[in-house]
Amino acid sequence: MKKSELERKLTELFRPNIFKDYAPNGLQVEGKQEIRKIVTGVTASMALIDEAIARQADAIVVHHGYFWKGEAPEIVGMKYHRIATLIKNDVNLFGYHLPMDAHLQVGNNANLARALGLHSLRPLEVGKPLEESIGVIGELDDEVSPELFSQRVSQVVGREVLFENIGDQNIREVALCTGGAQGYIGKAISAGADVFITGEVSEQTIHIAREEGIHFCAAGHHATECFGPRALAEYINANWDVECEFVDVPNPA
Repeated sequence: MKKSELERKLTELFRPNIFKDYAPNGLQVEGKQEIRKIVTGVTASMALIDEAIARQADAIVVHHGYFWKGEAPEIVGMKYHRIATLIKNDVNLFGYHLPMDAHLQVGNNANLARALGLHSLRPLEVGKPLEESIGVIGELDDEVSPELFSQRVSQVVGREVLFENIGDQNIREVALCTGGAQGYIGKAISAGADVFITGEVSEQTIHIAREEGIHFCAAGHHATECFGPRALAEYINANWDVECEFVDVPNPA
């Protein structure tokens, strides 16, 4: 596959132009023209770059790429070493932030929702179509206790989660937004969810949950955002004429 074809296919898949994002979506560092293998991952860290090169990848597609708004523009230190390694090895880097959160087939939110057994998904962001909403709400087939639901989340994300149980209220309506979306708890409350799941927690999040009467779960920023890159690798292998592999670089955050 040519680089231009990969770029076109990714643009058609993620439709990045419909999102107002914090970093450029699409090709961020240009490499070789011929793509025989792709690696997907959560963050374009040095560890992921090294592993992709060891696996002879020609392109890397990540959720967290480079050139974020507000960061220092100089290419020095850590940023230099990452970008220099990509360029020296002629490896393309593609980044898709909010588009990979929102995508209903290969996105973080929808795939975490499916893994948890949610159905009848609707947008967490009121007024947006489901395919453009950063966050979703879904239903479980049956009500479950907070304790059992907490265990389910831990099993799905593969780590012990922080779960604030605000009482005996069973759970059926689940709102979630992967990553650092603890500020979206207000949207979950307005939507009438029984629990809100995200990746991170702030001090005030727990007070809000307790006082507003909603269970809260922080399941890990990295852990909740493996679902999109993993699903993307599966999609590419099934639909495009190129090899693709998801590489996890474990992160406790």
